Amino acid sequence: MRAAPMVAVSFRCGHGAEPDSGAVALARVCPLCMLLHETQRSRSELLARVAPPQRAALARETRIGASYEWRCARGHDRYPATVGDVLTGPSCAKCRSNAAAPGARREAGMAFMKPGLRLGTSQVEQRLRMLLGERIRLHHRVNAVRIARMFYGKQEVWPDILVPQLRVAVEYDDPGRSRRAHLGLKEASDLEKDEALREVGWEVIRIRAGGLESLGPGSIVCRSLTVEVVDEVVAQMRRIRGDAAVDALLVTRRHAV
Repeated sequence: MRAAPMVAVSFRCGHGAEPDSGAVALARVCPLCMLLHETQRSRSELLARVAPPQRAALARETRIGASYEWRCARGHDRYPATVGDVLTGPSCAKCRSNAAAPGARREAGMAFMKPGLRLGTSQVEQRLRMLLGERIRLHHRVNAVRIARMFYGKQEVWPDILVPQLRVAVEYDDPGRSRRAHLGLKEASDLEKDEALREVGWEVIRIRAGGLESLGPGSIVCRSLTVEVVDEVVAQMRRIRGDAAVDALLVTRRHAV
């Protein structure tokens, strides 16, 4: 029995076959562009990581299962992997081995300030930081935590808010304008990030707003960010670390005479 002939397809993102070549035109972006959007990355980031001779092919690629040779950001040997694995996987084998080494584990769990770290912060996240800062003293000189594994090519993660005195990270998730953020592979990535933090002694409180479902015992499910939700974040901290530890961080309010 003969296999069905392959059908050329063009996508709305401009990748795939040329639209005027008789290809079937689909009114959606290609699978690779969908995964890039879902993992909040760009094709230019991928092109910077792939072996130079393969950049032209990757610039046109539509398949997430296509395999390429990748350059390790830390200068290790090139390694083969699919596009999907590079976007959702840990890194090269040497990086994974180094992350699990005894020397690296001694630093695991340490909060630190990563200079030049640029993360998009929404107005809701800024409001969360403000409301939480009215209740407990926040440390403004840390923005990253060392972990004992590789996560998107880094041995560190960058939660929305860190409370290093309690070793608690606070994350705010909502589906965004696309209604797809923090779903699918991004949800799996969030779970892996939480697991990496727990491995090194941190706990994670996730605010899951806008219809997102709970990801576990540390989740606070709500329609939107409210004062009551922030109060529940503090209550969660008490359940995780105890009243005495949280009381030591309470903001003292001055009452007008």
